[in-house]
Amino acid sequence: MIAPGALEGFRVLDFSQMMAGPLCATMLADFGADVIKIEPPEGDAMRNTGETRIGGETEFYLSVNRNKRSVVLDLKSAHGLQAAMRLMQTADVVIENFRPGTADRLGIGYAAVRAVNPKIVYCSLSGFGKDSVNRDRPALDPVIQAMSGVMQLSGTAQTGPLRTGFAVSDFSTPIFAAYGVALALLARERNGSGQRIDLSMLNATVAAMVPREGYYFATGRTPERHGNEHYQIVPYGAYETSDQRQVFIIAHNDKYWAALVRALAHAELDDARFATGKGRLAHRADVNALIAQACRAVCVDELMRRLTNEGVLFSLVRSFEEVFTDPEIERDMVVRIAHPTAGEVRVLANPLQLSGTPARVRLAPPLLGQHTEEVLAEIGMGAGDGHA
Repeated sequence: MIAPGALEGFRVLDFSQMMAGPLCATMLADFGADVIKIEPPEGDAMRNTGETRIGGETEFYLSVNRNKRSVVLDLKSAHGLQAAMRLMQTADVVIENFRPGTADRLGIGYAAVRAVNPKIVYCSLSGFGKDSVNRDRPALDPVIQAMSGVMQLSGTAQTGPLRTGFAVSDFSTPIFAAYGVALALLARERNGSGQRIDLSMLNATVAAMVPREGYYFATGRTPERHGNEHYQIVPYGAYETSDQRQVFIIAHNDKYWAALVRALAHAELDDARFATGKGRLAHRADVNALIAQACRAVCVDELMRRLTNEGVLFSLVRSFEEVFTDPEIERDMVVRIAHPTAGEVRVLANPLQLSGTPARVRLAPPLLGQHTEEVLAEIGMGAGDGHA
């Protein structure tokens, strides 16, 4: 018998589009919440973002919309709004990422929803927050990275600021949002009342920079950009082997430095100048040059054997092919599921492993409006009622 998810029995209406909002809803759906994705007639904009398509769906859309049912409602029509508000009466959670004020104009703002369902947990996500002077500006992940300071941390003195290689703002925001929803549901169990959650991508991304802000608060200076390296830890970077593989090595304290010196067996590294973190930082160029020399003298397999035996902090810099053919990653993080038009697709599993109420991938990312008739029948309406 399959154990129920931690959120089974809760209904979530997901009015959000693109990534941050839909990913928050997906995190809740993974643990059993009944997530109904409410889409306009043209669909979530993520369905048409990018050029890589599988069975007519973009890989972006497929990545963040598992475990949901899709319902098409035209909220600008009287019947579409009526259907939405009737669904609100059955819901526990609403997630929306319209620009501030848009949900109110559409008739599905917090005040309107709370009037018909006082227990609702209403989660509003936006780029800058409802009280920001920038509230009316559009926002995407790179814009927030630039404004938050994250971009200032990435790159080198030569490259200038660079965005991160993944959507850090689009990922940190839904984590905080899902956390907020869980807290609000817990509070509701205790006091019987719903509440509103207001979260901006900007604030979530600033929070995700921890502990870099600590250096600024202590010194008044922005950490210098050193690419893969660290502004105050040496060594901290990727080094190439004789067979042109990259291995990332860190020695953040003297214990790990001693282990690295033993593993590399390079006499010049056993130098009193490098015995402390302060000394290694002062002699960054020399330390890096000697480690690079030692790594280039051996193949990757031999280097990793030595580093492993001495307990060094390191990893091979792996390709996606290496990551997703790793038996442990395949077992824990990759789920194959049948999709109506794309056939068998692979999606990521939720990394949280709860022993009693586990996450599960139950549904493939839905086609646009795939469940409209089914869901509207549950509230006593016909499919045409939502579109008129």
